[in-house]
Amino acid sequence: MSKRGRTLTWSVLAAAGVLFIGPLLWRMAQAAQLAKQSVVYEQAPIRAAQRLLIVGDSTAVGTGASSSDHSLAGLIGRDHPHLHIDNRASDGATFADVLRQLQAGGDGYDIVLVQAGGNDVIRLRNLDEVAIEIRKVLQIAGKLGDQVLVMPAGNVGNAPFFLPPLSWLMSWRSRVLHEHVRVAAQNTGALYVKLYAPAEDDPFVQRPALNAADGLHPSDAGYRVWLQALRDQADLSERLAPSI
Repeated sequence: MSKRGRTLTWSVLAAAGVLFIGPLLWRMAQAAQLAKQSVVYEQAPIRAAQRLLIVGDSTAVGTGASSSDHSLAGLIGRDHPHLHIDNRASDGATFADVLRQLQAGGDGYDIVLVQAGGNDVIRLRNLDEVAIEIRKVLQIAGKLGDQVLVMPAGNVGNAPFFLPPLSWLMSWRSRVLHEHVRVAAQNTGALYVKLYAPAEDDPFVQRPALNAADGLHPSDAGYRVWLQALRDQADLSERLAPSI
């Protein structure tokens, strides 16, 4: 290849890199800002009818929602004002971190809701090791509550945050993680709530407004979709005290 050809090739690659990295850096900044603004939702009514423990990552915190009231925990609390909600979730948590959240103790919960897995996918953690952590999480959660619900984030590769070919890797890793969760739930008596879907069936692809500004977390509308998944797949309204 001539010097001019090599120069042209490197120019094209550099331009492609800018087009790829620029939006990614912007979305990373957006995600960091949303995480900084996020606050866990909790409630402690005087005469609680039931008790819910939430553990997990930023999706359990409610990052991406306009306020904690519009997070998944906030939406559950709105529908069930006599439900006591403890929320130990933290932004950036992996399943290993969820183990530590559960080790804070406490028992007598009617439901333990586990929302984690996205960070294990994104950080390229060894998924065989994560599978062991998932099983431990569900086993410990089962000692704290009567029923364990585990709901990992959906197909991370479908998030606007990622572009091909990275999105393809994230989709593959998401599918593997969800399978680990499904098997662990089956073996421990937990109930697995499936949010994973291929792009053609994913509401977050079909309805972009379900994604928050960072293209990674759910928006207010996105968390409402997740609440409906909990209702449909886990009979949440039947498990919790009726709203007053």
